[in-house]
Amino acid sequence: MSGDLRRRELGAFLRASRERLDPADFGIAVRGRRRTPGLRREEIASESGVGLAWYAWLEQGRVQTSREVLEALARTMRMTHEERRHLLALGGYAADGVADDGLVARLRPLLDNWPLTPALLLDQRFDVLAGNAAHAAVWPEPVLTGRPNLLLSLAGSARLESLLVPEERFLYELFLRFRARADRFPADDVVAGLRELRPELAHWWDCRAVREFGSWPVTVLAGDARLRFECSLLQPDDTATLLVQAPADAGTREWLRQRC
Repeated sequence: MSGDLRRRELGAFLRASRERLDPADFGIAVRGRRRTPGLRREEIASESGVGLAWYAWLEQGRVQTSREVLEALARTMRMTHEERRHLLALGGYAADGVADDGLVARLRPLLDNWPLTPALLLDQRFDVLAGNAAHAAVWPEPVLTGRPNLLLSLAGSARLESLLVPEERFLYELFLRFRARADRFPADDVVAGLRELRPELAHWWDCRAVREFGSWPVTVLAGDARLRFECSLLQPDDTATLLVQAPADAGTREWLRQRC
């Protein structure tokens, strides 16, 4: 989409969003009939801390503006998560990878409908948002507590080496997929944490290799059992990632069936 067309689309979206607003929701008393549906331009500009002329130019598709201005307009117009993302995209700004508050509620049924498939819901930074019962059965809780970020939690776990065969492959494959998404959100603190926790793997953290797709095998030791899974990442939207560990053999499925 060209710059001129994007600005026109941005202006049209702002106008449509403004016109659907109810003045009463903003404490604006309406006397008689208003010529403009929704809120007036000057009301939106005032509520958002934006100059009236500048806002008018935005709706007319005449100017480019900052992310901060668009964020302020999104708040004033009480946009949904999806509407805010669309507004930012029209303004030329990438999604920030922040999951909305309803994400876990929307995807919880999907997690729970995989009774024999361990799965975690992650945000774009690989912070753990939720997991299902199968995941809790396979992974001892101490491995994933204390650090909300999955990569940091695994890298800092003293038990990981005794659980995974081989331990480093699982962590590396996750990191490659994390790196593939890291241009869409701030990730420096996660990489810095990995360097601190596992300095001997600095050649990984400093590399620029990425892997967006594809599955990889992992073996988890659970007592006397060797559980084999095929791991993959699914992306239901651009703020969420599902880590799915599909059982790779009949013995693993039977082990899960007895415990879930």
